[in-house]
Amino acid sequence: MKSVHVLPLPFYKTLFVLLCVALVICLWNEFDLGLGVDVDEDLVLSKLDNVTEAATTHKVCNVNLVDRRAHLGSPPHRNLTVIYYVTPTYPRPNQVPELTRLSHSLMHVPGLHWIVANDHDACDPRVHSILQRSGLPFTHISSPKPPQLNLLRLMPRGVTNRRAALRWITSEPRQGVLYFGDDDNSVDLDLFDEIRKTRKLSMFPVGLIAEYGVSSPVLQGGKVIGFFDSWPGARRFAVDMAGFAVNLQHLAPAAAMPYKAGFEEDGFLKSNGFTLEDVEPLADNCTRVLVWHTRSVIPKKKQLKVHLDSDRLDKFDNLRTLLTTVRDMNMAGLSPDQGISPSVYNNRFSEGLA
Repeated sequence: MKSVHVLPLPFYKTLFVLLCVALVICLWNEFDLGLGVDVDEDLVLSKLDNVTEAATTHKVCNVNLVDRRAHLGSPPHRNLTVIYYVTPTYPRPNQVPELTRLSHSLMHVPGLHWIVANDHDACDPRVHSILQRSGLPFTHISSPKPPQLNLLRLMPRGVTNRRAALRWITSEPRQGVLYFGDDDNSVDLDLFDEIRKTRKLSMFPVGLIAEYGVSSPVLQGGKVIGFFDSWPGARRFAVDMAGFAVNLQHLAPAAAMPYKAGFEEDGFLKSNGFTLEDVEPLADNCTRVLVWHTRSVIPKKKQLKVHLDSDRLDKFDNLRTLLTTVRDMNMAGLSPDQGISPSVYNNRFSEGLA
């Protein structure tokens, strides 16, 4: 029988240390190749800004050009300047309530076309349902953001969605006014009467912004000479996304919004060739606040330990359908073996559903 030579224990320790060092070096090189903190962000941004529509997975899901809101009556609003209200959105537990709340504000605005661009790789029936029930003319776009954005330290939010909306708007000649309104903004209905006056580029205050509590143009002699904003950032236009409107007659064919966090508004306005002299102050010379950046807190998604096919749900009229709705609206996940064990209560009993 041949003897087996057993290597001493220190050898294995040394081998283990060497393998760990090699692993660290590999990971370090991986980061240097652009998969971590050392990524060349300028290169990524330049490539993203040159992305063409053909290279994206965007899809126009539905377009409705008919205003079905009977409560507005007929003729008067047909001659109004159309407002193209662009709303970027993304799937999250409070997406449906946010869009529902906004839709109930926009339902009162005549002469408005609502463009909702969703950061989702498919046409979401929940978003479509909200648009359909609003009675508004609308365009529903599926516009997932490019995966390269995940390489950036600061994520530019909503840019892909707004760019998709701009492509749809400029796909054929249109007349009206462009306005960007996030799904969590709160809007005074007077704002729409104001921005309908836009001849070229209008601006106005936005409430609940950063350290100053407001972002607004500053006037001198009736002209805009600067901005009251807590983050000037060496921007020509230190303005919030909700603080300006553009007449489509002055929307440049090459107008684009850059993938650069904090500079989206400034880059878009400069790409149109606008100057400070072009700005038309609205809202009583920028003394009224008619829109607020009311960012809502995104609730942590819950997980319920319940099976939709469970016999325990059969005795209740509504629970199976209700839980299906909760799951489909992304308010909570359902799992047969993980999560919180829910129960049905009344003052006499408690019955678990898991």
